Amino acid sequence: MTVTVDRSVEEFTAAPRQLFINGQWVSAASGKTFDTPNPATGETLAKVAEGDAQDIDRAVRAARSAFDDGPWGRLTPSERGRIIWKIGDLILEHAEELAQLESLDNGKPYPVALAADIPLAADMFHYMAGWATKIEGNTIDISVPYMPGANFHSYTLREPVGVVGQIIPWNFPLLMAAWKLAPALATGNVVVLKPAEQTPLTAVKLAELIAAAGVPDGVVNVVTGFGETAGAALAAHPHVDKVAFTGSTEVGRLILQAAAGNLKKVTLELGGKSPNIVFDDASPAAVEGAANAIFFNHGQCCVAGSRLFVQEGRFDEVVEGVAQIARSIRLGPGMESGTQMGPLVSDEQLRRVTGYLESGLADGATAVTGGARHGDTGYFVEPTVLTNTTPDMKVVREEIFGPVVVAAPFSSLDDIAAAANDTEYGLGAGIWTQDISKAHALAKKIRAGTIWINCYNVFDASLPFGGYKESGWGREMGREVLNNYTEVKAVTTLL
Repeated sequence: MTVTVDRSVEEFTAAPRQLFINGQWVSAASGKTFDTPNPATGETLAKVAEGDAQDIDRAVRAARSAFDDGPWGRLTPSERGRIIWKIGDLILEHAEELAQLESLDNGKPYPVALAADIPLAADMFHYMAGWATKIEGNTIDISVPYMPGANFHSYTLREPVGVVGQIIPWNFPLLMAAWKLAPALATGNVVVLKPAEQTPLTAVKLAELIAAAGVPDGVVNVVTGFGETAGAALAAHPHVDKVAFTGSTEVGRLILQAAAGNLKKVTLELGGKSPNIVFDDASPAAVEGAANAIFFNHGQCCVAGSRLFVQEGRFDEVVEGVAQIARSIRLGPGMESGTQMGPLVSDEQLRRVTGYLESGLADGATAVTGGARHGDTGYFVEPTVLTNTTPDMKVVREEIFGPVVVAAPFSSLDDIAAAANDTEYGLGAGIWTQDISKAHALAKKIRAGTIWINCYNVFDASLPFGGYKESGWGREMGREVLNNYTEVKAVTTLL
């Protein structure tokens, strides 16, 4: 049975969606639109304005004017915080509509979007609203050896960076917009947001809610379009002071190159190939935990536990347990009642993931379960467990970004620490054991930004999130993210 689509969602998808620039809904300068498909069917879901470099320039100029001359910078921190809190409230008020749009555009099951994506997005705005009144500097008692007897008053100010370009991915469209927008606004910045071309709809709807919350014109601008045109223009724009990107490591490198022109600040939340480690003494819950680590959100998670390491004594049991869960997962459209795993986001992603499956099997891996496309309509892939892999295989080394886990046995703590770190990535890791000392000892050895012990995929607005090595620069969420969006100014007065 298919979940009934709300009338408001039908109306939203029926009308071509425009760009949001300087508080106004406008068509792309070129007049072009593009189709965003329903990944469950491949059919067009909605038409969206195709912004390009000219539209990015319009948006950046609007943002610059809003930052330099608009009312946003004159609001008190408390006033700014109340507006940001209101955005969170409006997200909750429109939860059903947003969850349906997310399910239709991204493919994820509607109940998952309603239970996780929407409340987490609202919570991010609520959490960051509190920080608006807590952006503080310090007083510093300085000593100047070459000026004996001089007395100074020195202090620091923490100020907004300015115009921020934000480019977000398609796996958690609304949540990633919240992760980016909330701290930027809390610290007093202005934003040009470029959502992923595969999933633009909830970002466009969020712009409506942001305007309704009372955010002044030009403070938040949303330009839909393609990465090669709109995204590249935003990253390179000389009047953008900072760019924040979440996506693949490959594109992250291109962002860095584009940002070099004016040496704008850059933060990057990139790919992962996270180890999920199950010791012999792990509780039975580790089996379900290992399955959740890879199959949640169809494996389209940068932090997915895609490398499963199981101590030798439990290897067969855990692998078969994960495989059994994989076989039981019900695939279907996100808006269909009972669906546990929806389609991948696009035909391109389907071809990418099935290409990795073909590569792994050709290299000698064994599919305990899955290993192929599911059906011939939509972008579905079978939940897959691969064994008999070697460390040099592409399926082991590269990020697949699909419901595919590679499983391998290990013997000792020292062996698994080396294997876990044998990757260019360092985003996350899971550890399953009832020996808490062993868990903490291994957590110290693993070079990754997030370590989960006897759990996985636990996120909270107060927890910093980001990666080591090629998994990125900087941290999202928590107190740490404030550093991404502020400059520190030192002021010294001779008394």
